[in-house]
Amino acid sequence: MKRIFFLDDSGPPFGHMVLALGGYLGGFDGHFLWNRIGAEYSSNVPVWSLRLLPALAGALSVPMAYQIVLELHFSHCAAMGAALLMLIENALITQSRLMLLESVLIFFNLLAVLSYLKFFNCQKHSPFSLSWWFWLTLTGVACSCAVGIKYMGMFTYVLMLAVAAVHAWHLIGDQTLSNVCVFCHLLARAVALLVIPVVLYLLFFYVHLILLFRSGPHDQIMSSAFQASLEGGLARITQGQPLEVAFGSQVTLRNVFGKPVPCWLHSHQDTYPMMHDVAAPLSPHSQEVSCYIDYNISMPAQNLWRLEIVNRGSDTDVWKTILSEVRFVHVNTSAVLKLSGAHLPDWGYRQLEIVGEKLSRGYHESMVWNVEEHRYGASQEQRERERELHSPAQVDVSRNLSFMARFLELQWKMLVLRSDDSEHKYSSSPLEWVTLDTNIAYWLHPRTSAQIHLLGNIVIWISGSLALAIYALLSLWYLLRRRRNVHDLPQDAWLRWVLAGALCAGGWAVNYLPFFLMEKTLFLYHYLPALTFQILLLPVVLQHISDHLCRSQLQRSVFSALVVAWYSSACHVSHTLRPLTYGDKSLSPHELKALRWKDSWDILIRKH
Repeated sequence: MKRIFFLDDSGPPFGHMVLALGGYLGGFDGHFLWNRIGAEYSSNVPVWSLRLLPALAGALSVPMAYQIVLELHFSHCAAMGAALLMLIENALITQSRLMLLESVLIFFNLLAVLSYLKFFNCQKHSPFSLSWWFWLTLTGVACSCAVGIKYMGMFTYVLMLAVAAVHAWHLIGDQTLSNVCVFCHLLARAVALLVIPVVLYLLFFYVHLILLFRSGPHDQIMSSAFQASLEGGLARITQGQPLEVAFGSQVTLRNVFGKPVPCWLHSHQDTYPMMHDVAAPLSPHSQEVSCYIDYNISMPAQNLWRLEIVNRGSDTDVWKTILSEVRFVHVNTSAVLKLSGAHLPDWGYRQLEIVGEKLSRGYHESMVWNVEEHRYGASQEQRERERELHSPAQVDVSRNLSFMARFLELQWKMLVLRSDDSEHKYSSSPLEWVTLDTNIAYWLHPRTSAQIHLLGNIVIWISGSLALAIYALLSLWYLLRRRRNVHDLPQDAWLRWVLAGALCAGGWAVNYLPFFLMEKTLFLYHYLPALTFQILLLPVVLQHISDHLCRSQLQRSVFSALVVAWYSSACHVSHTLRPLTYGDKSLSPHELKALRWKDSWDILIRKH
């Protein structure tokens, strides 16, 4: 809202822009310090409008769940069941009522699935029609938006690409289509599912970089060229300074790598504990580097370095302020000036160690430096040198640094930037999500016991896991039987069952299993996208059991009664957890204890 550049590890910028749009519509000026969870909002914060778009996305996910099950060619009853589960799931309600991005991510995930199913069904009777193009294009747009919200959206995008690739493979084998027709089908899918998402993703960053044109506290993470392209900050310091570095120039040198923290080359009068040992103090495989002051050291000074411009386009290119990336090679030893990344002990004031690294060890960004501040100096000789250069070109990085250069740098920083991975009291493991053995306390009223927790509906979560296991076992059984040429299901029912599993069970798998490979701090809300696909699978499995496994009308009637009782119990648990979902009721300690899901589950069993 203040147009100040920022960078965090929460993902691409589209999600932030969605929240900012709500704030803009509400007239928010950005003047609020978001430094403490649970702090009272000031009068200038339009809370309602900031929460509007996440809440709207959460609300629209309910009818989309209904439409998805219908497009999978299951009954209206099953579709109503999916919508009801989305409606009463406490974790989804809680997450969509606050200024959080999971509900928006889930919305675009479901929109991508729904759009592709609409397109797939149009394919059967009206290919290349207006509605066919609309749903195909919307699939790509929704996938791009999901990735633009959070990188977790990439999981669903990959799933959609995989399903589309399988369908395209079957299309290639369709002998009723001409080669030209098949090529047009493949080209349309490539444009809609690959080109459009990439272009839209770039557009998110383009708008992001246009909006955030002012310097901010996160600038130092970025390169000097990126910083100089922002208004204020380094740009204010470098404004009007000469572009070309010449003999006699006075410069500041910054390491391009910038890890573990941004580093500028400097020295002072303090010396190493052993005066001029060969090995670096913390990196014995490298050479020690120090500014040379004669402290009665017998060895002669070796202070000549050769400058190499790493990103030189041609032999005529010269050393330029900010834009040129250079490395310094020691003439006597051929060692390269390098930032080791290690912090010196207390005698070195915990500053970063600079060493000389052999060229044979390969190239690394920690060997590369660039000039930030530059002046020709004030001595008579330097003034004469400046007059020799006539009117030196001045730095204007905003014109030299292209959008793609800024995008690639920002994208890379987002991918490699890691937040503090220390344990959080509400952090959890993926195994704890499935059993709902964790929660997050979002808000506690400062004067009463009213509070908001991210806590799921245990009936829905356990039933979703059970439905997933049933689907896997039934699918394995059907595959074994079909291998023996025994077809338990008609072909249309089998294809419907496979597609539902690919999208619903597959959606759960791609949105859940990757978290076992991640080393970041994880929370319960990371499971919510996977949970929505489980919710879609539940009524699909229930209808399949009723239609194909219940042999008699009596069995179907009994099973239907059990399903109704199950839905009733899910509604009851959702209502029981309502005070912790909405935070609108003061609770006694006894009531709080009873609302823990294990306790409430025990109470529910005892009542029935």
